[in-house]
Amino acid sequence: MDFLPDDYLIITLRLMMAALLSRFIGMEREMKKQPAGLRTHLLVGIGACLMMLLSITGFDYFLRNSNGPVQFDPSRIPSYVISGIGFLGAGTIIVHGKSVKGLATAASIWVAAGLGLVVGIGMYYVAVLATFIVLVVLFVLGKLEKKYMASSKQRQIKVIAEDQQETFSKLSHSFKEHRLAIIDFRIENEAAYSGKSE
Repeated sequence: MDFLPDDYLIITLRLMMAALLSRFIGMEREMKKQPAGLRTHLLVGIGACLMMLLSITGFDYFLRNSNGPVQFDPSRIPSYVISGIGFLGAGTIIVHGKSVKGLATAASIWVAAGLGLVVGIGMYYVAVLATFIVLVVLFVLGKLEKKYMASSKQRQIKVIAEDQQETFSKLSHSFKEHRLAIIDFRIENEAAYSGKSE
């Protein structure tokens, strides 16, 4: 396909804008030492923008020069981008016991892909507005959540003691004094803990 100078300018602008907006989200994740940070979000945003540009401009030659009728679905490539990003985001989610970490990072990767697609089709205002909202959620709401919702979070405590009954009784009393609720507990003997049989 032959591009005009204006086409090259638009393509450059969209790729640079996708990189810039994805960079803002990636920087926030990088600052919080998340496994998927600046580079990951940049690559996802740029890659999604590339796929959208390919979808809307890459098949014009075949549509114009085909001898017979050609059917083309421009939404197919972007839809595969969204589903494919799900596998990448799943790699950032860590499940440890009853706690799950990495959900916000997985969601931010998915958003970076969405930003790349939106920029790739030329919806600049939507992309900038969405980036602003995402940054507010990650920065502002994250701090508010830590400040006001920390008391509602669950914690896992591991205690090694010789006298199980007495220790459990003291812990229960201490938790009640501090208005802490025990959701679940498990008691193991030393042999089970070390993996040895008596």
